[in-house]
Amino acid sequence: MMGILRDLLLALRFLTRLPAPTVPYTPDSLARAAKFFPLVGLLVAAGAVGLNKILSNHLDRNVIAIVVLTYFVVITGGFHEDGLADAADGFGSGWNKDQILTVMHDSRIGSYGAIALVLSLLARYVLLSKLSPNKFSLYIIAAHVLCRWSTLPLSFFLQPAREQEGQGAHVAKQISVATLVLGTLFTMAVCYWALRNASWVPVATATAVTLASGLYYKSQIGGVTGDCLGATNQLTEIAVYFCGVLGT
Repeated sequence: MMGILRDLLLALRFLTRLPAPTVPYTPDSLARAAKFFPLVGLLVAAGAVGLNKILSNHLDRNVIAIVVLTYFVVITGGFHEDGLADAADGFGSGWNKDQILTVMHDSRIGSYGAIALVLSLLARYVLLSKLSPNKFSLYIIAAHVLCRWSTLPLSFFLQPAREQEGQGAHVAKQISVATLVLGTLFTMAVCYWALRNASWVPVATATAVTLASGLYYKSQIGGVTGDCLGATNQLTEIAVYFCGVLGT
């Protein structure tokens, strides 16, 4: 029981800026905690659902979209946005694996990273503002569980592109079958609970985004990095919102 709580707290501390007790960290801690990534996504989504309920009777949908989007960035510390920007810079300006990894490792944001950030924020704002009020909370729940889930198959099937450093090396090929299965079952259950028979569309879309990005990472750098995981997270979130808007 203490091990489960430790893994949950580590997942919470890793993926969010929510206050949580410090827990001991070992090289395999993050891989063990990964089974709780979708649960953390559900917790993050719960805050957005609460904001939507509080503000729905007082503000325009566009303003609510801005508030919710700001909440997501603040509560995660821009963690996944940073990964998207670094990945965009690396794959956009690098000509080979070494160049791509070198650019991704640079903390400075270049032109490709800035463009990716702007497009990501703009896409999420527009899609959130266009989601019908009766679907808003449901698709936020599905999106944030599925986008955290995307890390599990990527980390299970792909090698770390950097063998000795970075967060990717701590999870890539370190995810157990049990972690993948438990995280996937939880994700599917939450999506079905939220969207019932319509859940297959965002689930299939998230799977397709994860598969396509994973194949791309493998072809370009032979594996995955933490920045790649963050980029797929963002793309999956956007894709699920898009499913909700299409179904409106």
